Amino acid sequence: MLLCVCMLLLVASDLGFCLDEASLDNQWKQWKIKYGKEYNIRIYDEEYRRAIWEKNMLMIEAHNQEAEQGKHTYRLGMNLFGDMTSEEMAEKMPCPRTIEEKVYNMTCPLKLPKFIDYRKKNMVTPVKNQGSSGSCWAFSAAGALEGQLAKKTGKLLDLSPQNLVDCVTKCNGCGGGQMIDAFKYVQDNGGMNSEKDYPYIGKKQRCRYKPSAKAAQCKDFIEIPVGNECALADALYKVGPLCVTVDSGNFKHYETGVYYDPECDENQAYHAMLLVGYGETRKGLKYWIVKNSYGKSWGEEGYIRIARDHKNHCGIASDASYPLM
Repeated sequence: MLLCVCMLLLVASDLGFCLDEASLDNQWKQWKIKYGKEYNIRIYDEEYRRAIWEKNMLMIEAHNQEAEQGKHTYRLGMNLFGDMTSEEMAEKMPCPRTIEEKVYNMTCPLKLPKFIDYRKKNMVTPVKNQGSSGSCWAFSAAGALEGQLAKKTGKLLDLSPQNLVDCVTKCNGCGGGQMIDAFKYVQDNGGMNSEKDYPYIGKKQRCRYKPSAKAAQCKDFIEIPVGNECALADALYKVGPLCVTVDSGNFKHYETGVYYDPECDENQAYHAMLLVGYGETRKGLKYWIVKNSYGKSWGEEGYIRIARDHKNHCGIASDASYPLM
């Protein structure tokens, strides 16, 4: 452990910032308190997690120093995932891509507003936290249904991801799933429950859907042509919040800014999220506004801005869909 710390300090010194051991000790303790982290009584478990945390801390500091030099368009920050590797994140939050079935029909070029943000139109519920469950697909599907329910009725209601985790038999509950299968379930089932009537617990249990407490329905679903950001923008404008999947492998420590990572792979777009808008910075950087399910302490109060019109960056348009209500 001491050798690991010394190596980190040496690299930090070369990069021009200081991470002395006393400071690291204090930051580690404060981080554990903030996120309620507790480890096995065996010393190795905490030492192992702290080594990962220190490596992530060093990476964050190095990235942000480069961001100040104009080498990046976004900043990183230490958060609840500080003691996890990227490989562990991928294992906990898998969502396989869907297959095109019912495709959105449109023609480019478009004349669309410069900015869209459905949070300002009361069509997006507060950010949730999926925890250690791979239930991103359920949060994404519930979010799209919430948006359509608000659009149709004027009522913004939190729907139940847990209802989908427990009851969508084609999906693997907390082990991953597909949004269109969630839409099919709600359609065939005749409805789904609200978060209030079917609260989230973060693990798969027996299906407990209550027909008497039906909160929303679904008639069908539509998929966006794979990789077509033009169609994605058009559908977002005409329909409302959309389900999307992205390669989330490297943004677990995203804090703020327009996320662009040359290593992002559109063929690894397995993490489901909710697309709620788009915009452009004063410097002309175009971005998508995407709602995550990592809690409000992650990113920009639970959201991330991903580079837009940048060759389908991170696979933002590789697996997009929405329900018909």
